[in-house]
Amino acid sequence: MRRHPAIAPGIWGVVAAIRRWPLAMPYLLGSLLLVLAPLALAAALAFTDYFGFRAPEFTGVANLARLAGDRTFWDAVGVSALVAVVVVPLRLLLAVGAALLLARRPGFDGRGATTAVGRTSAYLPSVIPDAAWALLWLWILNPLYGPLPALLGVLGVPDPGFLTTPWGARLGLVLVMAFQVGEAFIVALAARTAIPARLHEAIEVEGGSAWFAMTRVTLPLMAPIVLVLAVRDVVVVVQNAFVPALLVTGGGPANATLTAPLLIYRRAFEYGELGYASTLSVTLLVLTGIAAAFPLWLAARLAARQRTRA
Repeated sequence: MRRHPAIAPGIWGVVAAIRRWPLAMPYLLGSLLLVLAPLALAAALAFTDYFGFRAPEFTGVANLARLAGDRTFWDAVGVSALVAVVVVPLRLLLAVGAALLLARRPGFDGRGATTAVGRTSAYLPSVIPDAAWALLWLWILNPLYGPLPALLGVLGVPDPGFLTTPWGARLGLVLVMAFQVGEAFIVALAARTAIPARLHEAIEVEGGSAWFAMTRVTLPLMAPIVLVLAVRDVVVVVQNAFVPALLVTGGGPANATLTAPLLIYRRAFEYGELGYASTLSVTLLVLTGIAAAFPLWLAARLAARQRTRA
């Protein structure tokens, strides 16, 4: 099809977008069936009293009124927020740090082989299923025969009580979730290798240090990708805390590691309160969206301030 000069270029953009719609249909249908439809059903059940044995009974805002005074849920949200505040920066530090260290292209020399082994090691924890990873850490943190408490005892470091004290259990939960950074590492590595080599060569010619190159060129250019990873990790950490909280700490001791997803699971499948659990799920989704939007808002403010200074 040839373009006619009398037709505005914008129309051809619309035509091209329409022609690409069939390619997006499998993704859109999958999103509709696996994400949007369950979300709509959960939102509908949030206003009902439903236990799975009879038809849902519409109760209006009764679940919301109960939610407002549900201290257990808000404490669980606080635990999830605390874990996310600690784990997300750790995951970003590990992913970006590994990407900076392993940006060299693998080859057949000694350094290239080390790079290949390092990349494999950085990605390997993410390949392990979440349940197997949690059970592995349950053995590592075991106060009786776990290798980590034994190592701390040899070094003369007091045992924080990874599974027996509230803050020790939270520390253990952080350790379980901090090292599965394979996807973030791959994205950060791609962002690092996409930076033109001539920029670092110019800095080296001008006598600039490696620290100057990293802080003034590498990290600023990687900042947009790191921001996207931060938003992603907020969502991932809040949701994925369910498996280690269930299998490693069981939400204890004294509900110290009772995260919001684990509480919702118990409300739905142990107490059978499917309607109220839907209310909690939708509320957690909204709170997670707000928390994920905060880094984007902060980045917009910083960019606006930089434009003002310029």
